[in-house]
Amino acid sequence: MSSHILNIKNIEYHDWGHQDKYRARIAWVGTVMGSSKLGFNVTELPPGKRAFPCHSHATNEELFFILEGNGEIRIGNEKHAVTKGDFINFPPGRATPHQIINSSTAPLRFIAISTMIVPEVTEYPDSRKYGVFAGSPTAREVTEDTVRKIYPMDGDVSYWEGEE
Repeated sequence: MSSHILNIKNIEYHDWGHQDKYRARIAWVGTVMGSSKLGFNVTELPPGKRAFPCHSHATNEELFFILEGNGEIRIGNEKHAVTKGDFINFPPGRATPHQIINSSTAPLRFIAISTMIVPEVTEYPDSRKYGVFAGSPTAREVTEDTVRKIYPMDGDVSYWEGEE
């Protein structure tokens, strides 16, 4: 079997989440296959759950394809129904903060694909924070070559603060 081919029946899922609201099983397919410029995974959301907070990307574009199930995509403050076969695309920018929610009573599975341009700034409008990411775009753990920092939006300092 080539490392360039991986059947969806053979992917390995990992539990992901935080408290009760965020629960998913994610197969980090791009990382496993050695992708360096595209990130891609298969995500399965249980009923009533979401994998990530609502967010937008300053640099990277995301594409989702619904494999099975029904749910909603939140775009800003609006929710839109999604179902098997739907493509959903988000170019970079603050105009389209988004979040996939399984609002059904059955699992929702989708493929998530994104460019992996670093550095990246991700904004989380609900919690009023932003994240700064640099280094290896596929690293799932922080190393000496990566930066993953989350800051409150109202925690500004001046450009010259701390400079002598």
